[in-house]
Amino acid sequence: MNNRSFRAILLAAGAGSLVLAGPAVPTSRVDAQGAVSTISAADKAEGAKAHPQLLAEFGGAVTGPQAKYVEGVGKTIAFQSGLGNARSDFTVTLLNSPVNNAFAIPGGYVYVTRQLTALMNNEAELAGVLGHEVGHVAARHSQKRQSAATRNTIIGVLGSVLAGAVLGNSALGQLGQKIFSTGSQLLTLKYSRGQETEADSLGVTYLKRAGYDPRAMGTVLRSLAQQTALDAQLTGSTDKVPEWASTHPDPASRVTAALALAGSNARGMTNRDVFLSSVDGLTYGDDPKQGVVDGRKFIHPGFRMSFQAPQGFYLVNGTRSVSISGQSGKGEMSTAPFSGNLDAYVRSVFAGLSDQQRIAPDDVRTTTVNGIPAAYGMTRVNTSDGVRDVVVFAYAWGPGQAFHFTTISAAGQANAFDPMFSSMRRITIGEAGAVRARRLMVLTVKKGDTVQSLARRMAYDDRPLDRFLVLNALDAKAALVPGSRVKLIVY
Repeated sequence: MNNRSFRAILLAAGAGSLVLAGPAVPTSRVDAQGAVSTISAADKAEGAKAHPQLLAEFGGAVTGPQAKYVEGVGKTIAFQSGLGNARSDFTVTLLNSPVNNAFAIPGGYVYVTRQLTALMNNEAELAGVLGHEVGHVAARHSQKRQSAATRNTIIGVLGSVLAGAVLGNSALGQLGQKIFSTGSQLLTLKYSRGQETEADSLGVTYLKRAGYDPRAMGTVLRSLAQQTALDAQLTGSTDKVPEWASTHPDPASRVTAALALAGSNARGMTNRDVFLSSVDGLTYGDDPKQGVVDGRKFIHPGFRMSFQAPQGFYLVNGTRSVSISGQSGKGEMSTAPFSGNLDAYVRSVFAGLSDQQRIAPDDVRTTTVNGIPAAYGMTRVNTSDGVRDVVVFAYAWGPGQAFHFTTISAAGQANAFDPMFSSMRRITIGEAGAVRARRLMVLTVKKGDTVQSLARRMAYDDRPLDRFLVLNALDAKAALVPGSRVKLIVY
């Protein structure tokens, strides 16, 4: 979560979503099959308008040599699509985001997060992921998806991880959207299996045209599937889906298909060493400037803030908020404009939860939490999945600044979040200064190194071996070859 204020509701450009003005029908020229064949001036203008909004939603752009490298690879593969007449027609951005995500929007704008980049193991995989996203644009999947959804104009690049998990398709769906949207999550429809297959096929085609090993599409999908499974195991959750996977469903089932598309005799460059040298030192996981999740604990050195999720819940840090999820409820921690009146603040948060109906607390009570003035309210709402309790718990952090939790749970179970509400505290300058970023380190294997010995150097206490294996696309029986290179996550 960034240091800047924001409204914890969907704005004109959404919490991570992109709203384009005008009709859903594309303005680029299309061929007989409905694929985009050029980048129109209108699309360029819309992309240029949306670009800064997307940067704000996804943590900003990474700068420096790493970003330049990704930009070069992205422009090379995007050019293979035929959408532009030159590499300069494309804008490729490495995003400072700790989620696994990549996307492209009309106008020649292509994006990949540093987290997903770190999961890759060669340049061909990077090109494959970006080519896949460009393929969605070339095949006009967003427009077709919008048409199926009563022609709304939201072009989503991620999927909702939390919305609907409790509220389902009830009239209070907007409430779930307001509560569970974060800067790293969107409310949108998934791509269909047919659209995914088509984008995979286009990505493979672009890889072949650029001279890359087309099998990279299959190998990166395999890594993503393995990371998806590991994330679920780490959180003890069966419903946690990484952001890229949530609109790109079931990567595991597409691995074999992608490898078949490439062909058993496929060959081409992977540029593994160039890739590893170029991503060495990349920030991994949360950027301390946006706060850091460490297990169930969240700490933000800039705000000098810390809180802890209840037992059985896990945290996901976003650009605009922190989401909290567990079997007995879900929620987020965020901020909104604060006039100095906590009662009014709590009521305004409730008022912003739904566009469909008025949501208001039964009453607002004041208290103090670890010396911090606080206020909270609760209301009970009916949904298609049953009665739910919604709580807003707010803290006056300073002049003109407040933070709040918004939670939703089954009726009578709102107290599951009480330990979290009471854990909010100010941290010391020393605690803030001790927060460090993890980073990707590439090292050369020495004689005697094993996957087990190197895994012990990972900057994690939980499942370091599994993390190491997934990061490097290895299995536990792999024998490391001296002189080869592997990735570690270190402080």
